[in-house]
Amino acid sequence: MTEPVTTAKTVPSARTEAVVRIEGLSKSFDGRTVLDNVNLEVDRGRIVSVIGQSGGGKTTLMRCVNLLERPDGGTVEVAGEVVHSGGRTLCRDLPRLRRTVGMVFQKFHLFPHLTAVENIVLAQRKAGVAEQEALERAVALLRRVGVAHRGLAQPEQLSGGEQQRVAIARALALRPEVLLFDEPTSSLDPEATREVLSVMRELAADGMTMLLVTHELPFAREVSDHVVFVDGGRIVEEGRPQDVLDHPAQIRTREFLAAYGSTS
Repeated sequence: MTEPVTTAKTVPSARTEAVVRIEGLSKSFDGRTVLDNVNLEVDRGRIVSVIGQSGGGKTTLMRCVNLLERPDGGTVEVAGEVVHSGGRTLCRDLPRLRRTVGMVFQKFHLFPHLTAVENIVLAQRKAGVAEQEALERAVALLRRVGVAHRGLAQPEQLSGGEQQRVAIARALALRPEVLLFDEPTSSLDPEATREVLSVMRELAADGMTMLLVTHELPFAREVSDHVVFVDGGRIVEEGRPQDVLDHPAQIRTREFLAAYGSTS
């Protein structure tokens, strides 16, 4: 039986600080509860890592933030705007929401017929950025993530790590207030994983607000301000990385970490 939830977060953040605020979030698929009364805040400039076993609701939680999945209940607030509440979508401009909340997917989602530069330019052009400005920003961002030399390559000509770095550059091009990462290294080999995590470390050092789902627990310990353990659609435990990952209070968290240690 799961013990009562305790968290290290004893004082709520000031309402003006949270870029993402989730209250009482619920979501079901075909009668199966995937998220059950989830509450979570991501403060500006902070990095929150969501961990847990596959199928526990982590990705669904993330996709509810930018309404790629529509919650059944609860409230989602982004950058001070309530975008979903009580089962109703209140956001009237989804493209603007998804520019505010950039997302880096597990499977890259680059357009295969476009070059790396063109993928980044296209995202900006759809957002109304002038062509020359979009091109200059794309080149600068490819340089920032370390793949400027691959700007004219199409996705099939890029390694997995290069594709994911292009995807990060594309998300950054729209100048989001928060970046979501959905297991960004799970499809990569160890070398590519190191490359992508290096870029994410630099973003963290620059103060980018990030919410990430990850199985890279050492990375979560290193860069996160807050770690959330999700199991069975509920937040079982949350707090500082050293508390949750090194000294977990909940039995279920200890079981998960022990299993992770036996397979890592």
